[in-house]
Parts: sequence; structure tokens; C-alpha cells
Amino acid sequence: MRADRPPNRTLIDVLEGAVARYGDRPAVRLRNDDGSILTWSYRELDRRSRLAAWRLRSRGLVPGDRVLTWAPSGPNLAATYFGAMRAGIIYVPLDLTMAPDAIRRIADRSGAIQLVIGTGRDAPDPADADVDHLPRTTTADLCAEPGAGFPADWEDRLAAWPRPARDDVYLLVYTSGTTGTPKGVTLTHANTVAGIDAFHLIVPDIAYRLVSLLPMSHLYAQAVELYLTLDLGADILYVRSRNPRVVFEAIRAHRMTAMVVFPQILELFWTAAEREVERQGRGAWLRRGRAVARHLPMGARRAVFRSIHARLGGGLRLFVSAGAFLPPAVQQAWEDIGVVVMQGYGATETGSGTCNSWHDHPPGSVGRPLPGLEMRIAADGEVQFRGPSVTSGYWEDPAATAAAFTADGYYQTGDLGHLDPRGRLVLHGRKRDMIVLPNSLNVFPEDVENALRVAGIRDSVVLETEPGRIEAVVLAPAALERVRDGGATTPVAGVFAPGADLEQARGEVDAAVKAANATLAIHARVAAWRFWPDADFPRTHTLKVKRDQVRAWATVAAPLPVIEGT
Repeated sequence: MRADRPPNRTLIDVLEGAVARYGDRPAVRLRNDDGSILTWSYRELDRRSRLAAWRLRSRGLVPGDRVLTWAPSGPNLAATYFGAMRAGIIYVPLDLTMAPDAIRRIADRSGAIQLVIGTGRDAPDPADADVDHLPRTTTADLCAEPGAGFPADWEDRLAAWPRPARDDVYLLVYTSGTTGTPKGVTLTHANTVAGIDAFHLIVPDIAYRLVSLLPMSHLYAQAVELYLTLDLGADILYVRSRNPRVVFEAIRAHRMTAMVVFPQILELFWTAAEREVERQGRGAWLRRGRAVARHLPMGARRAVFRSIHARLGGGLRLFVSAGAFLPPAVQQAWEDIGVVVMQGYGATETGSGTCNSWHDHPPGSVGRPLPGLEMRIAADGEVQFRGPSVTSGYWEDPAATAAAFTADGYYQTGDLGHLDPRGRLVLHGRKRDMIVLPNSLNVFPEDVENALRVAGIRDSVVLETEPGRIEAVVLAPAALERVRDGGATTPVAGVFAPGADLEQARGEVDAAVKAANATLAIHARVAAWRFWPDADFPRTHTLKVKRDQVRAWATVAAPLPVIEGT
């Protein structure tokens, strides 16, 4: 550990150390709807966090109290998080897309006594989730400049407060809540800083200019995109718009060098870049260039594809991807043009997990355990972790805590995997999704789904619809979602777009399924498939497919059999 990043830090030490190193350099920015940019330096972010801390305590909150945060990502929310830590208050982040009943359950289970909401057009309405009985304020009000009646000596009085300890719980993240009883993962300063310190050993020494599209309610966006990158001197631009034109304009203007993403974002970006190249009539150039560039150093690859990089600001060098399965073909596409993709894996409960490094990042692998973290593969293939970043358990739920850990202290992830010959983790999917056939052979749905993707199917969900029968639910080809006369994209919604050649599309999917089957073991082959009736699968806020909803639909929809030899 470098001398300016001493051991045994808290997250407040991380912020204050960054202020000491980077001072008036830009830390966090927000692109407003009108295109203007709000910018706070490291020093200003620190000052705003102190204002938030003072106001939280002024509202009657005391150390150990829980407060719900329900706000869009941005500088005000970042300062509110740090402010809560300074005040010793535990924050409980809510995602903007959470169902109202999930929010109500989380509010009840956490014992939160106040609510902090965001502002702007995408701010939530507490009445929608029946939490409007809680006293509330906004992130903007917490971080605002001192007003009339503000004590002149507030900063001196705040400085006299006890500083947070490493073992203090600062965060409760509820990983469930859509059904049943939600579980609140408790995380301490020591848990999160252990992950930050470990990441320092594997990330490159580059200038970090990030554009953020992630929800800050997610631990990944907090621990990696915010806390880690601030420790690295990052300049983070938050963009609330999901309009592709706005996003790419922000990426170019910010001269983005790195981005923390969910896999689907990475895939959407590549699809957009590929379509633009095809629109210019240069598709063949891209395919030939990738085949050649794949054998060149990364710098040379960026030179070959300088025109694509220019549209991305000219400085993009790194994607960090986690939160869901990353198709190897998507990673390979970005790396062909000179952008390293470091894929990682972990759970909220593990704090960190595994990650590839800047110099070792093969497609299909999620890397080795981060330094200081122990990992093992159980006899049934489950991935398990033990170490300083792992939670001590669930908030006021000893039964759930006991069930989640082995007798010797390893957290049971519920994910299945194996180690490749070089000791890197390769995942197969969730233990509960594994299909055990009547002959006792196992089928891993994500392995079959990846084979279908390689064969040309853009996304699918593989299920066992009856004992021993493997079927696939696939997204319709984009051509089926486009109205030929108007050019407007419309969801499939059970009836394909007018003018679409449905029989041709069915033939293409059937051919792709046959091609995938040829690469799969006999017991894992797809016997039938069907189109999903909408433009996309139902997804969580981390963009994972909600398999239970797809499975429920598949019990009533009629499949199309795969007829071999035709």
C-alpha cells in the first residue's frame, strides 16, 4: 500500500486522502438536461458532504439510525452518502425501478426513520410506494450552501464529532424484496476499503475520466465506480439521460478513458458502434480489421480503429464489467479494437470477489480472487468466499445469516463455477437454475445460452419445460420489430411488426439453434424454441433477466420444435 494510502482506513479517510492528493481537480460532475455541466472538485465534494452530515444530524438523526436514500445518481447523492458516514448514520439505498411493495418491505425491515429523495424529472414520488409518512428531505437540500440561521461555527463543531470506526456498519443493501422477506446485507468501512485496497493491485495506472450510467443504489456503482475511482483521482461524469445520442455526446465531450458497466450496456454500445460502421458501408472493413488487429498490441489496435475511437472521445482504454454474464463475443469485439475489458464477479455479500487484471483478461473468465480474499469451489460446484471484504451477515436476521455461511465461515454464493487451467474462475450460472436431467446429467443454462449467442441469437433463456426437455425462449430478431413503412421501432408484443418476414426469421433462428446444438453435448441440446413476446426480457435493475417470469410464461406458450436434418 502506498504511503499516501495507509492501511486501516475508513471511507472518510479515503475521501480526505483524495482531497489531500487531488484538491481542486474535478471529482464529480452532472450533465443537466439542458446540456450544462455541474462540476464539483474533490475539495467541494468533501465540503458538501460535511454540509449533508450537519443537516442530517440537525434533523434529529443520531449514529446508528437508518435513512432511506431514493435518488438518481449524481454529485448530490455521492455527497449524501459521505455525509451519512460522517454523521454515523446508516444509509439504505433504494433503486428507482424498485416495485412499491419491495420498498415498503425494505423500509419496514430496516427500521428507517427518514427518507432522502432526489430532485428533477426522474425523482421518485414517496406516495407511490406508501412511504410518504416518513419525514423527508432532498439530496439537493442536504448539500445546499448554508442558509440563514446556520451556525457560524458549524464546521468546528462537526470536526469535534467522533470519527467513524472501521468496524462501523455504514450501509445496508437489500438484495431481495420483490417476494418474501428482504435481507439487508450489512457492510462496514473495513469491508469496502478491503476491496478498494485489493483493486489497486490489478487496475492500470491511467487517467480515469469516467462516464457513469449505473444506479448508485447498487454496491458495484458505489464501491468500484465511486469510492475506488475517487481514490485513483477520477473525474466522474453522471449522465441521467438514456438517449444514445446524449450518452455518446457526453462520452466524446468528457474524453472518457474508462467505464464501469453492466454487460448489457457493453453489448448495447458495441451494437451501436457496429451499426454506425455498417451505415457508412464499412462493415467489411471492420470485420477484416478485427481479424488482423486481434494479433496486434492494444495500442496498435486503437490506431487501426482510430475512426471508431474518435467517436468515443479518443481516449477509451478500459471497461470494467460485472453484475451479470458477459458474452465472450462482446468482450472479444471490444478487445479487437483495443479496449481492455476486465470482467469481475462478486455478490453484495462478498463486497468484492474475483476480477481479471489489466494484463490477464481472457474472454469467458471472471479472473482470480482479489488479494486477501479466499475462494473455493465446493463439491457441488458452488463458489464460496471468505475474507475481509465479506459481510458479517444480514441486518437483524440471525437465521438467514447462519444459513448463508458454512461452518468454517465461507459465504455460499449460490453460483456455480470451475477453475480453468490457470486458476481463473469460469461461471456456469446460478445453482438454482442448473437443470438436473432424469439421467442425473447436469445442464448449465448459461453455457447453452452462450452457444446460442455464438450461433447468432442475440439473447435467450434456456429452461427445462418438462423432465429432460431443454427449450429456449429467444428474443425476436430486430428485423421483426421494425415497421417497414414508417421505420419506427415497436415492441413485438405477441404480434410481429407489419411487413416483417416471420417465416424467414423463424428459419434463421432454427438454423442458429441447430448450429448451437452441434457444439453442445447431446444431453444439453435444445429440443424446441419460441419467441419472447416483447422487445426485451424482464430485467432487474442490474439488467439480469428475471428467469422466473420467463419460466412462468413458458408454461403456457407453444414452442417450435427443432427439426433435425431439414
